Amino acid sequence: MIDLRSDTVTRPTPAMREAMARAEVGDDVYGEDPTVRLLEERVAELLGQEAALFTATGSLANVLALQGLVTAGQEVLCAADAHIARAELGVHAAVNGLTTRTWTDGPLALDQIRELFAPDLGPFFVPTAAVSVENTHNFSGGAVLALEDLKALRAWADEHGTRLHLDGARLWNAVAATGVDAATYGGLFDAVAVCLSKGLGAPIGSLVAGSADHIAEARVWRKRLGGGMRQVGVLAAAGLHALDHHRERLADDHEHARLLAESCEIDPDSVATNMVVVPDVDVETFVAVCAAEGVRVGAVGPRTVRLVTHLDVTRDQVELARPVLVRALASSRPTAAGS
Repeated sequence: MIDLRSDTVTRPTPAMREAMARAEVGDDVYGEDPTVRLLEERVAELLGQEAALFTATGSLANVLALQGLVTAGQEVLCAADAHIARAELGVHAAVNGLTTRTWTDGPLALDQIRELFAPDLGPFFVPTAAVSVENTHNFSGGAVLALEDLKALRAWADEHGTRLHLDGARLWNAVAATGVDAATYGGLFDAVAVCLSKGLGAPIGSLVAGSADHIAEARVWRKRLGGGMRQVGVLAAAGLHALDHHRERLADDHEHARLLAESCEIDPDSVATNMVVVPDVDVETFVAVCAAEGVRVGAVGPRTVRLVTHLDVTRDQVELARPVLVRALASSRPTAAGS
């Protein structure tokens, strides 16, 4: 089976399992797990931040990131299809008590952000406390946000006293695609969340990074929310191995995605990273044709399928999948004469 549903489906490599087995551990709630501390220090440095905190999930990392930037009753601005708005089950309202307003013109629309921004006008309106962007942007097909746009956003935020949050679940893919280092991206934000279990292939784990004060408070809230972990160095070791061995190979995933795009009649130059979004198809037919021939793909909308390349998809498997995708596309887009 060739699984193109997501880059979350990878399994630890033998070398990663060996690193996990050798990991030195301690009680992380007491701050005594040396492998976790090493991972947190490493990621904070990579992201140009003072400190970082290991979490089980990306959703929790985003909750803790925003919790330190936005208080209950304030709002965060984000794209209408941002992961924090669409795919985290309303946790930011349910747990953090914050509200969201969204822009619709792409993953980073500075003109719309300026229009949406609400200053604190007293006890009448909800003030804007933060802006959240996502790099790469999941529901825009793994799009990479332009560095100059991010710098412009930072300058605007400084002018208006607004905090910035980066959902960098796949920031490593943006780095691989552009050559811009993670610290350059991360240093533009007040809080950053990154994932180890997507493109990097670790079995679990994300981190939130920010100021030392922010992370100290996040550590309290992680425990309060039931996210405290004990001898978790075995998982942190997987993350360290992934950082050491799986970042450079992300370029292979991006090349593989462009090959899949060609088979789906999509311009490969429009594919920035490891995702291919195939629009205007009969989703049920497309998925079924692929599954019958040993290829798993995922639907992300009523007429849209997504293909995601990753550590467990080889070049040979990509070549095997390509004719299957051609047949699935033909079957799911009947001609006008036959429809």
